[in-house]
Amino acid sequence: MKQPIYTGSGVALVTPMRQDFSVDYEALGRLVDFHLARKTDALVVVGTTGEAATLSPEERLGVISFCRQRTGGILPVVAGAGGNCTREAAEFSKRAEAAGADALLHVTPYYNKCTQKGIVAYYKAICEAVSVPVIAYNVPPRTGVNILPATAEELANIPNMAGIKEACGNMEQICETMRRVRGKMDVYSGDDNLNVPILAIGGAGLISVVSNIAPKECKQVYEYMAAHDLDRANELEDRLLPLIDACFTEVNPIPVKYGCNVIGLDAGLPRPPLTELEDAHKKIMDECIAKLGLKK
Repeated sequence: MKQPIYTGSGVALVTPMRQDFSVDYEALGRLVDFHLARKTDALVVVGTTGEAATLSPEERLGVISFCRQRTGGILPVVAGAGGNCTREAAEFSKRAEAAGADALLHVTPYYNKCTQKGIVAYYKAICEAVSVPVIAYNVPPRTGVNILPATAEELANIPNMAGIKEACGNMEQICETMRRVRGKMDVYSGDDNLNVPILAIGGAGLISVVSNIAPKECKQVYEYMAAHDLDRANELEDRLLPLIDACFTEVNPIPVKYGCNVIGLDAGLPRPPLTELEDAHKKIMDECIAKLGLKK
């Protein structure tokens, strides 16, 4: 078995923005400190929740470097580095590694919709370009490409392919993927509403959107599952599910950035073309946060 990058609750960290939509590094520092204080197990930065699609390469590298320096090596920084051009993604991966990333999260190539053979070739090229571990990110609703279980099994044979973040939404498929890769690479939950079932079948941890505003609770779900206390894990997850739903009333990260602002974390607004959360959805988020008693 390859050494896990981390086990536990990793946060898919938002990228805070100033009013002019530039990266707010002061607010980012407070976010990192917030997660350090709450014993979050990993920072997963400049991914979907971190708005990588609208950040320039230099901005993404700046966030990676800043988070690595701010954490001081206390917890791993996993950097989003995927793309739909293999050559460009490989080159950016080298730069992300040099900027201090402890591991890379690589979404499948999107829009051009490669075949399963193309998926394998893509990840082989990425893994050969860097020495740090790589996590594949399977999110077909966004990319139009699905890493099938047999393909995941093939990926697990690549030496530094350390895991797969599963956000396909299909537990039957995830169970089959787990069966095929168990003992070869880790599976991480990429859907907060599937955290308990994915952990129950042997998931190594979470890459969580909701952890931006409820890090202690998300980590507690993991710890209950690690202790085989399914009753308490389900009880807590049941309490979190309305908040999880609230975080996806609009496309991620629109709602969760608003939630961060509500609890005092100054995430700012999403960068265009994403827009501010609609008032009806703000009310839902406000109610969920109040009911859970969340605060900075």
